[in-house]
This record gives sequence, structure tokens and C-alpha cells, in this order.
Amino acid sequence: MKTVSTARAFGGTQGVYSHRSEVLGCDMTFAVFVPPQAASAPCPVLWYLSGLTCTHANVMDKGEYRRMAATRGVIVVCPDTSPRGEVVADEPDNWQMGKGAGFYLDATQAPWSAHYRMESYITRELPALIADAFPADMRRQGMFGHSMGGHGALTIALKNPDRFKSLSAFAPIVSPSTSDWSVPALTKYLGADQTAWRAYDACLLVEDGRRFPEILIDQGTADGFLESGLKPWLFEKAVEGTGIALNLRMQEGYDHSYYFISTFMADHINWHADRLS
Repeated sequence: MKTVSTARAFGGTQGVYSHRSEVLGCDMTFAVFVPPQAASAPCPVLWYLSGLTCTHANVMDKGEYRRMAATRGVIVVCPDTSPRGEVVADEPDNWQMGKGAGFYLDATQAPWSAHYRMESYITRELPALIADAFPADMRRQGMFGHSMGGHGALTIALKNPDRFKSLSAFAPIVSPSTSDWSVPALTKYLGADQTAWRAYDACLLVEDGRRFPEILIDQGTADGFLESGLKPWLFEKAVEGTGIALNLRMQEGYDHSYYFISTFMADHINWHADRLS
């Protein structure tokens, strides 16, 4: 692991780091905020998964998470959204596919399967690096994300409820099997047989018996992608009668941008910190 940069923030340290990923077969960059409390004891870890077209830098620059993370003593890890590099397959004219659009899955179809294994990267390789290099209490991990990253947070936590103790999302893609944003990507990454898609669809995971105790979702009512891409009401229907406590908050007048995310970021950090304490 190489240190790209570090900066002091709210008594803690905001760092950017790079490493060679064996899982993805390329160099990767990620960000980690370490709060001041980590100087005396390991701190819980909160994973933030970003959305389409983003890198680690979007939430780091615009998410406004550091003040509350420092107050509550939470490490925040911000991975990239896809593999990177000249050898990595891409569709440069399609923002919903390829670099910046890894969808937090393990691709099975060529040429994508050579590098696009973001689920394994997020759940296996990067956590091992975080545990080794930072004062992290890996017994206390939470996950949240935005849009495509909200989809990733929901699906990964639903499949790993023993590892992740808290879960939330901003405007997640809850039903990628039916979303205009994701159907073409799932077809290319996983093939035309939609049974393979079920492992990466939050609504279908719940239908198949996956459970998580409680979930916070914030969704803006003025989000231009609400009807065709996000469809939170489908997840609300999916969890009915399952025992999953869903707190779906429709935020009047908010769109899909980081103005929306930063407005409610402190709520989400507090949500996770309460459950990771």
C-alpha cells in the first residue's frame, strides 16, 4: 500500500492510498478517514460505496462526513467504484457500463470477468488491507452508499449480516433487474439468464430469504431518476412482513446530487455509530 496524500481534519486524518489489487488485476485507489479516537483504541469501520461515474474522491470532497465521523469515532472507508487502468475493459461512451460502473458484483462474462470483481474486492481483499494497515475494529463494521453504491451496500450487507452491523443508503437502486440504469449492465456482466442476477438485486435477495435487522434509506422526491432507476417503493413492498425494519424517508424537494447526500450525511453517520458502539 502506498500513501498518496494525507491531511489533518477535525483532529483526525483524511488519507488517500493506492495498492495493487490481485482480485481486480489492476492498481486501485481508495480513501480512509481515521478519527482522533483511533489514537487510543481501534474504531468501528463504516464503508461508503459511491455511485455511477464516481471515484473515491466524490464523497471525500463533497460528502461532508468528517466532522460527524470525528465526533462519533468512526473510520470511514471510501473505495473506488470499478477497476481502473488501460488493460481494463470499458465502454467509454456509456456512463452506465465499465469504468465507474462496476455495480459491486463479480462479473462472469468476457471481457468483464477478467477484472470486474468488485464484490470480492469490497468483501475480501480491501477489508484485509484495512485491518492490517489501520486501527480498525473489524468486529464492528457498517455499510452505506449512494445510488449504484446504495445498491451495493444493500446487496452486500444482506448477504453478510454477520459481518455488517448497520446498513443505510441514499437513493439506492433497489431493483436493478428492472431498472433502466442497470438491466443492460447486468446482461453484459452476468449474462442473459436472469437467475444469475438475483444475487445482486436487493428486492430479490429479500424475496429469496435474505434478512437484515433494520435499514435506513433517504430518497429525494425531486430526484430525476426516481421513477425509472431507483423505485424505493419496490423495496418497501419487498420487506413487508419479513421482520426487516425499514425506515424509508422521502425527503421533499431533494434531488440525486451531493447537496442531498451532504444534507443527511450526519444523520447516517449517527445511525451507524449508534449501532456500532
